[in-house]
Amino acid sequence: MAKITVKDVDVTIFKINQDDYISLTDMLKAKDGDFFVTDWLRNRNTLEYIGLWESVYNPGFNYGEFAIIKSQSGLNRFKISVNEFAARTRAIGILAKTGKYGGTFAHKDIAFKFANWISVEFEFYIVKEYQRLKADENKRNEWSAKRDLAKINYHIHTSAISRNLIPARLTKQQINYIYASEADVLNMALFGMTAKEWREQNPELQGNMRDYAEIKQLICLSNLENLNSVLINDGMPQNERLEKLNQIAIQQMTLIENAGTKLLE
Repeated sequence: MAKITVKDVDVTIFKINQDDYISLTDMLKAKDGDFFVTDWLRNRNTLEYIGLWESVYNPGFNYGEFAIIKSQSGLNRFKISVNEFAARTRAIGILAKTGKYGGTFAHKDIAFKFANWISVEFEFYIVKEYQRLKADENKRNEWSAKRDLAKINYHIHTSAISRNLIPARLTKQQINYIYASEADVLNMALFGMTAKEWREQNPELQGNMRDYAEIKQLICLSNLENLNSVLINDGMPQNERLEKLNQIAIQQMTLIENAGTKLLE
């Protein structure tokens, strides 16, 4: 679940099958006066929009029951709850949840229509905040994907080490030392320091230097790991590989810096 704040109102969002559903119950707090979701649902324009939405996205929608409900809209006596509407029409765009995080939720398309019923200003700001939330999520997903790429290449890299640098019958401690040494070849080539030196310089930080690297550094690191695997397979000594990888790191980072953000788009 996620939350956005619109006009001092916290609004909950949760996913159903990768679609975002927004709390109408939370949004209702922004409307002046004593109103309920049922007041909005009994409106003919509301029903027409929900019916259209369901016809596009819900192959199981019960048009017969919906037509009966719609024909009663506008009558003073007409009133229908979200639960009744969903049960009779098999609607998927609006639903009522019970429990700790209960309330009435609607698919974002329908929720934005509800926001307009509250006020045009509220609709404007909730759309704006929702777009900001999605942009932040995309950035986090991009970072995670690039971090995963670095991890995958790290496994490729360590596999090459095990095939070419680790002799038979080494102790586990010796093997771990060789892996740590090879990891520091990349650290030295790109960051100019070993993992131990970074920890000594940053005792207040958790994790390692790669956790605090910029995206462009992780891209370069991913390339260096692949190149180092090739050089290891070719039998190049470690000291020569370090010098070559450092030269490549300088070239790649210079290119990325000079190109600005265009290479990352």
